[in-house]
Amino acid sequence: MTPQRTPKLDRGQVVDAALDLLNQAGLDGLTLRAIAARLDVKAPALYWHFKDKQALLDEMATEMLRRMTDRAPEARSGGDWREAYLGTMRTLRAELLRYRDGAKVYSGARFTDTGYAAGLDASLRLLVEAGFTPAAAARAWQTAYSYTIGYVVEEQAMGPNPFDGEEGYDVEARAERLAAHPLAAESGRVMFQDFDAGFEQGLAAVLAGVEATLLG
Repeated sequence: MTPQRTPKLDRGQVVDAALDLLNQAGLDGLTLRAIAARLDVKAPALYWHFKDKQALLDEMATEMLRRMTDRAPEARSGGDWREAYLGTMRTLRAELLRYRDGAKVYSGARFTDTGYAAGLDASLRLLVEAGFTPAAAARAWQTAYSYTIGYVVEEQAMGPNPFDGEEGYDVEARAERLAAHPLAAESGRVMFQDFDAGFEQGLAAVLAGVEATLLG
């Protein structure tokens, strides 16, 4: 019997297959076995490229960042730091929403290369040119970055799922359960609907806070 040949894989093929599967099955359904089946190989073949699932998730997040960097506007010296600050976070949110559970994959990932460094350096330099100290610039950037990722984690968990058509959190049922607590009941209509407006309002609050407490 002729031994079955295993197709030669590279890391890029594995990551592309993993991102496609993520959109179909979500993070809970993303297993090395399922990815291997998608590539028509045995699961051990993936270990040549990734020692475990976390290593794969790190590479997936890095690939997401590469794609985002290709589409993101470049921070330019002398530009409006507020416009660049808001634009970067809007781009980050839009990119995370391209993937089912994208924010969960991205959150806490350790990037596998330093491709992010040039863009980060340019963004921080723009803040420093505007009057932030280097430490304050780092804190200002981290604050908006953390807000954006956290917001999208909640948005993807509670909002409508565009990948399988599932409806979002039932705010009316929630309001009925919390009828004895009217402010808490009404808050659901703010927190779990119109995520675009909610993101923008929160981001504006972050910007105002950063400017008031860290600039100058």
